[in-house]
Amino acid sequence: MFEVIQTAPPDSILGLNDAFQRDTRQQKINLSVGVYKDAAGRTPILKSVKEAERRLLERETTKTYLPIEGSGEFRDLTRNLVLGGIVSSDRVENLQSPGGTGGLRILADFLAKHLPHSRVWVSVPTWDNHTSLFGGAGLQVESYPYLSADKTTLDFNRMINTLSEETKTGDVVLLHACCHNPTGVDPAESQWETIARIMGERGLLPVVDFAYQGFGVDLDADRRGIEILAQHCPEMLIASSFSKNFGLYSERVGAVSVVAADQEAAQAVFSQLKRCIRTNYSNPPRHGGSIVQTVLADAALQSEWRNEVTEMRKRIAAMRKDFVDQMASRQSKRDFSFLLRQKGMFSFSGLTPLQVDRLRSEFGVYIVGSGRINVAGITAENIQLLCDAITAVL
Repeated sequence: MFEVIQTAPPDSILGLNDAFQRDTRQQKINLSVGVYKDAAGRTPILKSVKEAERRLLERETTKTYLPIEGSGEFRDLTRNLVLGGIVSSDRVENLQSPGGTGGLRILADFLAKHLPHSRVWVSVPTWDNHTSLFGGAGLQVESYPYLSADKTTLDFNRMINTLSEETKTGDVVLLHACCHNPTGVDPAESQWETIARIMGERGLLPVVDFAYQGFGVDLDADRRGIEILAQHCPEMLIASSFSKNFGLYSERVGAVSVVAADQEAAQAVFSQLKRCIRTNYSNPPRHGGSIVQTVLADAALQSEWRNEVTEMRKRIAAMRKDFVDQMASRQSKRDFSFLLRQKGMFSFSGLTPLQVDRLRSEFGVYIVGSGRINVAGITAENIQLLCDAITAVL
């Protein structure tokens, strides 16, 4: 029966990581996979996370199943982190999920079952998996313009024209709360106001991917887009990830938040999301969620964690500036100062697929074919090689 099965193509990002691992060159740089690296090029375990794990090791007494929706305390704490003070608590329900990706898939299954005729609009470009997740659930996926032709700024007018003229009531619009992946280009506050107003007027449902809270401006300011949306849209779905801001990539920790017009509607959606989970993975894993819960529940630990998030964000910003400065000192063909206006781990470099191929084959520099660079992977040790290589292929 399996003789008719064809080999699937490698994942556009994780496949690059596999190729990097097979590369035997001593000098090579991996800026493809979206993981944070410290100054030494390692993906560290945060000190706050280590302390939380120590406490869990001493105090944990069971490995029994969590409820379908996850730990109650985890849900309360993460709901406050994502939506505290933005929406009254009686209009909000949330659930623990296996990472932000798991949360998005649960939302896709929910929409496919209960709003099957809604089209899902995603930005061009967006994280590749967005289209696969929602399309794989059986939903029709459409696109709205996002990045300008020069690949350095938001093409706001075309974005707004598409949302205003081509969507229909009941459609779903996928938005990045902050640190847009893959571009690093975020709407300004005034632009968020326009986006939210149009979505409210046209009866569009926001689905917000909130994967990088704390990596843009700070943990609270990065919620501003969600806050503005909540002022115009009575309903909203949010998928949060704690992979980046807690460094819990392999633990798969996330949350799904539902904002509804009233408590009854919120509880109805909550019940249906639980049914989606039950027929998928049944209930979430415990350990990673317990770490997040332990950190957020303790004032001292949470303070230490917030400081660590600030340190990560500042290091990324410093690498952006160092890269821009070094590229300016090497060549005049391309001005990279636009990277300083972008936020988060990623930036759209504007490099062509041919240049990306040369970087990989000739210099051992691995970045995604679109030209997306994981700025968090740049270090003082590899930046000279990186800038020399990019200068050579320009």
